[in-house]
Amino acid sequence: MSIGLALSGGGMKGIAHIGAIKALEESNILPTHISGSSMGAMVGAFYAAGYAPEEIVAFFKEVPLFYPTRYAFGKPGLIDPANFYQDFKKYFPEDNFKALHKKLFITAVDMLSGNLKVFEEGELIRPFLASSAFPGLCSPVAINGSLYADGGILDNFPIAPLKDCCDQIIGVYVSPLDEIKADNLKYAVDLLQRAIRINFSNASAQKFSQCDLLIYPPLSKFGMFDKNHIDEIFNIGYETTISELKNKEK
Repeated sequence: MSIGLALSGGGMKGIAHIGAIKALEESNILPTHISGSSMGAMVGAFYAAGYAPEEIVAFFKEVPLFYPTRYAFGKPGLIDPANFYQDFKKYFPEDNFKALHKKLFITAVDMLSGNLKVFEEGELIRPFLASSAFPGLCSPVAINGSLYADGGILDNFPIAPLKDCCDQIIGVYVSPLDEIKADNLKYAVDLLQRAIRINFSNASAQKFSQCDLLIYPPLSKFGMFDKNHIDEIFNIGYETTISELKNKEK
């Protein structure tokens, strides 16, 4: 039986995906196809390449993603995702989808045409870097003559690629839309991020019913770029998945 795993975007909240994967594997639920957007694309790539949950967590603790330590000189955005290529090349020495052990779909948005692109073959690293290039913070990534950015702009919960090839779909959604105060919208980038999140939260919620199992960890208290609570976020993803699996058995 083919099992699809859809992993949403959500910045560092996406660490919960890793906890969910660990719980699924412990229950002998082994997805055959993965579809990911933004942070879900990164985690999905590691998982599809055969890395254990503990190894994936260790990477995100070590590499300063979403922090302006790799500035984007002469490009729009504070961070240039392309500057992280060598960090990922160590883990994906054969930079190609064909080297993966599981089928992987990565969504990103072509910023020139405005269309959603689903990557599933060819080079691997730049597509998932592009899928994670959050507008206003990260520069878009150049691929085959176009510029690609965060898949969450148009599809933060990419279930569609799994529908025709999977018997069951498990969705892990880690980007809850929490209520905020006016003080949280002091800067233009705050307003931009809020607008994007409102849009993709509403669109994503309409897909929840398409999942045979939906895992929705309670992560509202964490920031999208918060690296200070990685272990806690991982554990919430793990425990939420265990709980949902038990409820499914009843």
